Amino acid sequence: MKIVGVAACTVGIAHTYIAQEKLENAGKAAGHEIAIETQGTIGTENELTKEQITAADIVILAADVKIAGRERFEGKRIIQVPTEVAVKSPNKLIEKAAEVIEKK
Repeated sequence: MKIVGVAACTVGIAHTYIAQEKLENAGKAAGHEIAIETQGTIGTENELTKEQITAADIVILAADVKIAGRERFEGKRIIQVPTEVAVKSPNKLIEKAAEVIEKK
């Protein structure tokens, strides 16, 4: 499964990057291809390419604020959760994403 996503917290510092790391680690551990963009106080990092988004099976938005460029994901299956969920339960979130894809 190919997963892309965005992590963004209210302050744009700690939870943004922790969510990114936890999601990427959980996704890779489960054997998936995953790329998470961060939108924080220093702007957008690891910006997702159009190709990554097109190839993705699902989008995970771990965000506590409005993310920039959400329209890029139109037509994609999206799971949106607070960053806290990505930080505390990344494995369950990846499992949930796999369940959503299997139900196509």
